[in-house]
Amino acid sequence: MNDLTDATELIPLIDDDVVDDGEFVGAHLGEGGLDLPIDLSEDEAQGRLDKALAARLTDVSRARLQALIGLGALSLDGAVVTEPASKAVAGHYVLHVPALVAAEPAPEPIPLTVLFEDAHLIVIDKPAGMAAHPSPGCVSGTLVNALLHHCAGSLSGVGGVARPGIVHRLDKDTSGVMVAAKTDAAHAGLSALFAAHDLERVYIALTRGAPDPMRGTIATRIGRSRFDRKKMAVLRSGGREAVTHYAVERRFGPPERPVAARVACRLETGRTHQIRVHLASKGAPCLGDPVYGSGAPAAAVRAAMAQAGLARQALHAAVLGFRHPITGQNLRFVTAPPADMAALENALGEH
Repeated sequence: MNDLTDATELIPLIDDDVVDDGEFVGAHLGEGGLDLPIDLSEDEAQGRLDKALAARLTDVSRARLQALIGLGALSLDGAVVTEPASKAVAGHYVLHVPALVAAEPAPEPIPLTVLFEDAHLIVIDKPAGMAAHPSPGCVSGTLVNALLHHCAGSLSGVGGVARPGIVHRLDKDTSGVMVAAKTDAAHAGLSALFAAHDLERVYIALTRGAPDPMRGTIATRIGRSRFDRKKMAVLRSGGREAVTHYAVERRFGPPERPVAARVACRLETGRTHQIRVHLASKGAPCLGDPVYGSGAPAAAVRAAMAQAGLARQALHAAVLGFRHPITGQNLRFVTAPPADMAALENALGEH
């Protein structure tokens, strides 16, 4: 079988989500961390302070830099500077990047749609709007918080403090089937399935226009955008190999120039935002995608989106199939797109 993932990778114990570009959850300037010296020359001290420093600190985003300055992590010739928008002046700066300790997530009585559960693992249909695990700026209301309550302490701890049981993830606003481990043995077994791409995953997307041809394979390299660190992009070099197989299941509008489409996606790899990036690269981004959906849909499509109340990217993880890592049982779960996507598809068919 093939791995058909979107925004779904094996999760290392430390990755971008632990220290994100933006807010620092529970951060404080105490023991530990790293001091970064920056000597700003007269020529470099132009305009805003955060912008001048960001030009020197290429590995630190401007948003993260602003947050650190606001925490009092920056000094100029020994004096603390706390205003990111102040005018840059030449001198010797020191930026203290504190060692962040993730807060331990708390159980929360959040209702879950459970598709399967035994002593080893649990499969759920994740709603759009729910993050898989806590991260800076999103410390509650996540799947992990819900699972900690539902499973009452039986989740595998291999995923780390902030993400017990989590083996893979979906974007916060992508709905669909996810599996979580309840034991360390199941966690190891599921992780091996993802690493070997030995599972079945199918996603349904509603797109602006339709990819051409109707069926095909998109093979590129995907990595972080060189222009926007919060976005992924197709790269000519670097990044990681990404392969998506797609098939247009239904087109809406004139056959020669459809205004929207329903597309099934199957991936051989599971890079961050892979389906969203690949469909956008074909000129057919997911409808409602706030990051990769550049260009306005046709008026009829906009009307259908408003009628359906779509407020996120129209992407749903519809199928998950795998061999149970402990019992060996073949499991396969299929869920229909949720109400917003179903309503949008119906509305598109009416226009």
